[in-house]
Amino acid sequence: MSIALIIPDRKLDAVVTALQQQLPDVTIEVWPEISQPDAVEFAVVWKQPAGAVASLPNLKALQSFGAGVDSILSDLTLPASLPLARIVDPHLTASMLEYLDTVLNYYRLRFDEFGTNQQQQLWKPRSPRKIRHLTVLGLGELGSAAARHFAGLGYAVSGWSGRLHQIDGVQCFAGDHQFAEAVAEADLLICLLPLTGATENLLNEARLAQLKTGAILVNVARGAIVDDEALLCALQTGKLAAACLDVFRVEPLPVEHPFWTTPGILLTPHISAVTNADTAVAQIAENYRRVQAGLPLLNQVDRTRGY
Repeated sequence: MSIALIIPDRKLDAVVTALQQQLPDVTIEVWPEISQPDAVEFAVVWKQPAGAVASLPNLKALQSFGAGVDSILSDLTLPASLPLARIVDPHLTASMLEYLDTVLNYYRLRFDEFGTNQQQQLWKPRSPRKIRHLTVLGLGELGSAAARHFAGLGYAVSGWSGRLHQIDGVQCFAGDHQFAEAVAEADLLICLLPLTGATENLLNEARLAQLKTGAILVNVARGAIVDDEALLCALQTGKLAAACLDVFRVEPLPVEHPFWTTPGILLTPHISAVTNADTAVAQIAENYRRVQAGLPLLNQVDRTRGY
């Protein structure tokens, strides 16, 4: 019996060592150097190549190496019967909140404007930008934490998701028919939705038009949730004052992409929340033990919903 790590283009020596300490009697192998494919019963995956999972005939379960699973489920060769779990990491949540706090204050204190002024050698003092109302799209683990966090700081917060939630201090909305109402007052819109068939290109021209003029978009979810052309148009027309993007349809962002040079866009290289290796290893080991004991996975994904 063995565990396969199918995580391309990432140095995994520390992960292998930590897993071996947690599971000393289990063989840990790193794809593509799998010596006995028939012996692999559990696989840890992240942006795996199509067919890599399907090549392991005796798999009992899959574990994402991160909080998201969209890249895993996009593999059309993935066996439909395999249970899949994701990482739920308190360190990841803390990292996300720190990032969002920083971004909010960056715009509130007009650092975006002052940076442009510096390049033009302009001295133009201004009072802080009035950011009073935030809308969080997606009320899962990270979205709910963000909504509660900013409500606790005294902001008016609304939240929107596919199904209705109840969060103290947050006005919650759900479904397409309530989207416009959820975002109508937003000075800052934070996207923390999972990427599914229902959310791909969700922030298109029609939905961006439902924001009030001068709103700011922060996307820390997945790049494909935002229609790139619609976002560029909204910035060029002044519908959006600015956009902070940490995620993109193609990563790394191609050098020819207009996001690099469009005024009003702040780019960060997918660093808003990074999985803590120690937390991940502990959950991987626990889920491996649960599979061997015939128990359900911790943080199991509903594959029909995509999260």
